Amino acid sequence: MRANFHTHSTWCDGANTPEELIRGAIDKGFSALGFSSHAMLPGDLLDWPLTAAKVPRYGTEIRALAEKYRDRIRIFCGVEADYIPGGVATPDRAVYAALKPDYIIGSIHFVLSPDGELTAVDKSPESLVADVAAHFGGDWEAYVRAYFAAERAMAAGCDFDVIGHPDLVRKFNGRLKSFDETAPWYEEELEKTAAAFAASGRLVEVNTGAIARGWMDDAYPSAAFRARLRAHGVKFILSADAHSVAALDCAFDRFADAESFVSPVWI
Repeated sequence: MRANFHTHSTWCDGANTPEELIRGAIDKGFSALGFSSHAMLPGDLLDWPLTAAKVPRYGTEIRALAEKYRDRIRIFCGVEADYIPGGVATPDRAVYAALKPDYIIGSIHFVLSPDGELTAVDKSPESLVADVAAHFGGDWEAYVRAYFAAERAMAAGCDFDVIGHPDLVRKFNGRLKSFDETAPWYEEELEKTAAAFAASGRLVEVNTGAIARGWMDDAYPSAAFRARLRAHGVKFILSADAHSVAALDCAFDRFADAESFVSPVWI
């Protein structure tokens, strides 16, 4: 089955409308396409993702398009929901009950620092360097450990379906070289996180989004992290994290040959 369930449209930070993405998926021979607009409920921390006010209109549009194209492709309505501790944002089915999503991707884009501020994981290398200096005293190990601790808390404490880009913390590290991904403390974090993901029973996406956007020539999670996840019995789903039609199947052939993927239960 050729499909992508991590897709961003003009409902958040994507370049194309939902209908343009559907037509592009059909042209690429997809049998299914799932929309997963960014959302940060219940706090509505930012206005560019889905807010509580936008959610009903988003659901209405995606489901109308699903009906329009039902003879050509299966369309699914989901969200990529952020996790921020303290109830600021939660990837939980109860929070998104009004949407009745087909699935929820749980992701972390912000790390809560010891001083209570939020550090944006993937905004830009420059902003990340400034934030780690300002809110973690320049301690990259502390920042990375806080990121993975949040990943484990999300997996254990929220009701969602897929763990999104679980080592997004690597995104800029190829350029910044801010921490050593072979260091014992980093490998310890991967092992603890792999065990937590396995205990949660959730799917983990192999996400090619950093390749499409030119930040890495690798997927999330890394090959080393994928090996640990496999050893714990974690199941993978292939994902493009597409923000445009062109990226809908980025590097799919490459990773389909290297990994074993399952079909999600909502198919």
